[in-house]
Amino acid sequence: MDRESIRGTLVGFLEEDLGEPVASLGDEVSIREGLGLDSVDVVGLVMQVERHFRVRLASEELTGIVTAGDLLDLLQAKLADAEAQAGPAKDAA
Repeated sequence: MDRESIRGTLVGFLEEDLGEPVASLGDEVSIREGLGLDSVDVVGLVMQVERHFRVRLASEELTGIVTAGDLLDLLQAKLADAEAQAGPAKDAA
């Protein structure tokens, strides 16, 4: 899954949770200050991400997440690992 698709999914989750449009989710946007999320909001977002993308985000991995770009980098790496472990797609043969 590409970065912009992941970003779009995150924006959808945030807009649903916040009840208002998210103006921008650029890589430099701070998850807490820039989006106004408290720790409960962040936990909820992480749970949604884990369910939607079927990945597990360890608390050690999340400690370094400050910006939207950090979260996108982590998700891209997790999804790439999951794809690699799944093996080649059936129609790729």
